[in-house]
Order: sequence, then C-alpha cells, then structure tokens
Amino acid sequence: MFLSTNACEGKEECIKACPTKSIRLINGIPFSCLTCGICCKNCPNGAIFQNSYGGYVVDRAKCNGCGICMYNCPTNNIKIEDGIVYGICSRCGVCAEAYPDCRVDGFELEKQKQLTLIESFKILNPPLDNVPHKTESATKEVSRSYFGTDCEKCILCGRCEEYCPTGAIHVKVDWDDGICRECRLCSDVCPNGSMNKYQIVAKSSCTLCLNCLKACPNDAISINDSEIIVNKLNQKTTGSIVSCLNCGLCADLCENGSHKNIGGKLRYDPTIDTENVTHKKAIAFCPVNTLSEDSEMYIYDEFNDEELPTLAGFCVSCGKCTQVCDEVQARQYMTHTWDGKVSKDCISCGICVEVCQENAITLNRGSISVDLDECILCENCAVHCPVDAIPKSTMYKNKIKDGFNFIEQKLCMHCGLCYNICSYDAIDRIDGNYVVNDENCTYCGACKNACPARAFLFERNFKDSIEGI
Repeated sequence: MFLSTNACEGKEECIKACPTKSIRLINGIPFSCLTCGICCKNCPNGAIFQNSYGGYVVDRAKCNGCGICMYNCPTNNIKIEDGIVYGICSRCGVCAEAYPDCRVDGFELEKQKQLTLIESFKILNPPLDNVPHKTESATKEVSRSYFGTDCEKCILCGRCEEYCPTGAIHVKVDWDDGICRECRLCSDVCPNGSMNKYQIVAKSSCTLCLNCLKACPNDAISINDSEIIVNKLNQKTTGSIVSCLNCGLCADLCENGSHKNIGGKLRYDPTIDTENVTHKKAIAFCPVNTLSEDSEMYIYDEFNDEELPTLAGFCVSCGKCTQVCDEVQARQYMTHTWDGKVSKDCISCGICVEVCQENAITLNRGSISVDLDECILCENCAVHCPVDAIPKSTMYKNKIKDGFNFIEQKLCMHCGLCYNICSYDAIDRIDGNYVVNDENCTYCGACKNACPARAFLFERNFKDSIEGI
C-alpha cells in the first residue's frame, strides 16, 4: 500500500506511472489498492499471488476474467478492461520512486508511527525504579554464536576437520594429495614421540610402526629404505575452510523431530529416525552445504527390513576444533550479528526472498526489509546474493551458473518495469516490445520480480564456489 502525502497537488502523475492502474483519483486525492489480499483469497482459479515485494499480481495465463476479484474488492479498486484485470497493487514502488515527495510506502509509515508511539510512552510514563516493566520489543539486530575460523590465522592444515566428530568442517587446499598440510595427526598417533610437530622424524627412536603413514589424511607419508619420508612443500597453503554456522535451519526443516535446536545448540537423536525420512529438505537448504547423510552410521528399520541413513555435518558445539587448533588458534567461538541492512549494491533481484526459508525478507526497490524477529541468521540470503550486498561470515558462496529468461509477449503489459530495473542492460526495447538480451543477462531475476504481469519464463542454476570474507 502506498499513500499520498499532503504535498500531493492531484496532478495524476502517479496514476499515469502506475503499471497496474491501481491508483485512482477520489476528490482530487490519489487513492490506491490497500494490498489487503482479499482478491487473492477469493480467486477461484488461483490466478492472483503475492510477489516478493509483498504486493499482489495477476497471472494472466490463469485468469479467465470471471470478475470474482472485482466483486470482492472492499474498495472497488479492481476493474477489467479488454479481459485484463487492473487495479491491484504489486508494490513495485514506481509511484514513490518517481514522486518521493508525494507518495510514501504505507507499510513503512505505519512502522514509523508505531515506533514513535512507543517512544512517546517512554516519555509520558517513565518506568519507576525497582518496578518490573516490559522493554521495547522491536528487535534492533539478530545474533548467532558459533565456532568459526579466523581466516587470517588459519593455515588450512585440516586438523580441525579430522577431529570434528560430525564432519561439520570442510577444508580444501589447492594442492594435490601427497603433500603434507602440517595437520600434525602423524605426531598425535606416534606411540613414542618420534614424529615431532614439525613433521621431523627421530630416526633413532622410530620403530616403523607405520601409524603415521596410516593416519595421514593426505597420503603425504611414505617409507623408503626403512625410513619414514614426509613430502613437504615449503610454501603457503591456499584454499578454503567452511564449517557449520550453527544457525539451526536444519533443525527447523527437520521432518520428524529427530534434529533439534536446544538452547542454541544442535542435537540429533537417530533413534527417532524410525520412519523413512531422509532429511532431504534440510540437506538441500543447508546454507554452507556441510549437512549430509552419514556414510558410516545407519539405523535398521525392522518393519521395512532396510537401513535408513542418519544425519551428519552439523556442529554440536563440542569445541574440539578449538582444542586441537592449539598452534595457530584460528578456530574460535564467535558471534555474528546483523541489523538487517544491505549495501547500496542491492539490485532488487529477489534471490534473498526466494531462498529464505523463514519468510523473514520482503523485497523493496533497491533494498530489502528484514523481519529480525523471524530471521535466524542462516546467511542463505548472503550466500546467494549475486552482488554481495548482504554481509556474511562464511567463505562459502553460491554463484549463478546459467539459466533461461524469456518474455511471453502475449502476457507482457509493456509497462517497462523490467527495462528500468535491469542493472545489466539485458532488456532491449524493440518496436515497442521488450525482449531479453541473452548476452548481457546474468539471470539475477530482478526483471521477473518487477513484472506485474508474470510474463517472464525464467529459470536459473547455481554453482558452489568459495570467496574470501
């Protein structure tokens, strides 16, 4: 819902700019759709849906022009012209963007008035000393505690990965196998201390038990002429380290209650996995892709006579990684916070809204609104953001690999919103029609989210990658 301010002179410019004709003039004042959603609830064909902006859009491919939405509109704002439904606000924000002094976002105005009212209560009724009282409930920021990595200190030895009991840490180096990463596991398993922490072997005390050779995760230890040889490369290791964020999203998406977030710590009881549930949803939406089915432990289902997989790759907050990282102290107990703000690089692509499983994000033109009471700081939005407008605490990243984007001309309303919002000049205007320029398109989805007619046939694929933080 967008409202007209007292500065409005009734020149009807916003009415002309509105692509869905959802603004009309009443007694000289522009009045627009309330975005109450009644039209969506009453549509018998499911042709009206709520978009990423929080507004409502008519799917013209499904709409048969029955007029039920028009008859149920409480403000008589909906009308049908030439079989096309108009009068429903998609909250695209074009009116407010073109005329910021005359049009304001009603949702934001309501929030501001509520905060002003709360502040006034503090002045009028200051709390008395030693008298219990409720504090302001508006969340300023959301925080999450977790075991993370100081990337400036980390030498990517992989020691934490080897000692993590649930496989929640993934370390990758740019070297091939067969080269020592200084994880010191060989020193840990040596029964008589012949292998020191610098991977130097004391030949006089070495018994050739070969424990070091068996324990080396990188096959960097060999034996030659009855001597232990460690293949070391004297240069700085490059690569990445990604670990569970302890966000609890996997627990929220668990289908049978076997995986829970108890007091900010993840807990898993495999004995509850008695039904044929594979945790596919939780694994698919893990923000950093550490969650997986355990390849070593299974639960036997006597009723169906089969083995069911269990869950691995989540942090249980045991702290073992910090204990074994005693040399460089790169693994630490950390706290990540976010106030819901994004940088000016935001291109309104809407990917953050699509991947948020907590429904905590609403898309605006050039920014987003985050419900911090719902946000669990899983960083799915940040991991998928194509322009890194959202802060993140992990090196993991999902980048757009490829996709498909096409405008169905029979559905296009020729409003030009896609053309105006595209940051990559990937929408061309040819003979009054808008078409996608495949060479420039990055498949970010900003045009699709801005379209009030659902005229885009759109798909995208992501690929995993690693980026510095």
